[in-house]
Amino acid sequence: MRILVTNDDGYHAPGLEVLEEIARQFSDDIWVCAPAEEQSGAGHSLTLNHPVRLQKFGERRFAVRGTPTDSVMMALRTVMDGPPDLVLSGVNRGANLGDDITYSGTVSAAIEGALAGIRSIALSQVYSREGMGDDVPFSAAREWGAKVIEPLLGAQLPSRTLINVNFPPIPASDVKGIRVVRQGFHDYSRGTVVEGRDPRGYRYYWFGLDAIEHTLDHGTDLEAIDEGYIAVTPLQLDLTHHASLGALAERFSG
Repeated sequence: MRILVTNDDGYHAPGLEVLEEIARQFSDDIWVCAPAEEQSGAGHSLTLNHPVRLQKFGERRFAVRGTPTDSVMMALRTVMDGPPDLVLSGVNRGANLGDDITYSGTVSAAIEGALAGIRSIALSQVYSREGMGDDVPFSAAREWGAKVIEPLLGAQLPSRTLINVNFPPIPASDVKGIRVVRQGFHDYSRGTVVEGRDPRGYRYYWFGLDAIEHTLDHGTDLEAIDEGYIAVTPLQLDLTHHASLGALAERFSG
């Protein structure tokens, strides 16, 4: 099995190393193609206004001066000598839960794989408090990653779907199990804008999150993580609200 490993935290991120360790439990044919620098919050953006540059670090190891989407596109269209059987994106430093998946470069890299018809899985390690930087512990992802991925390899998934996996912010030994759950939604009022001044006296703004950031609902990824479970959520790329098609069409008829 050929596996493409990517992320949005950047080529040198600790989580990418963790994901490569997980991938090597399934195959020796591993290709790494990830953004050269952190691209958190890049979503499914594509670089169009300047050239994308590729750097080779070793055999089957590449970094892209661009977004997670750029990295997967470059891997599939330029870097690899054949398509992968699996795209793994992560392990992200931080949660990709609820509606935050729309901002996520980690999930978007998996979206790009799914658009290409390749089985794709995004993996994220939730952490317990702000400001941890590279000290985020990945023990839950490291110990449970292969246990989550293995059943997904044989699952029958419709086209243009992907899997989003989040590991709870607890030691691996404390993880209660795995739940397949739906996407939740955050409390949108949680967002904060932190204002400061740089050394030259100019204002700057930094988007932050309040300590309590989500509204729990039964059967969601948010609830699963809060209760100490790994959250596995199937996502679809068809964003059409099919139930509204008929009612809207009637407004344009006649």
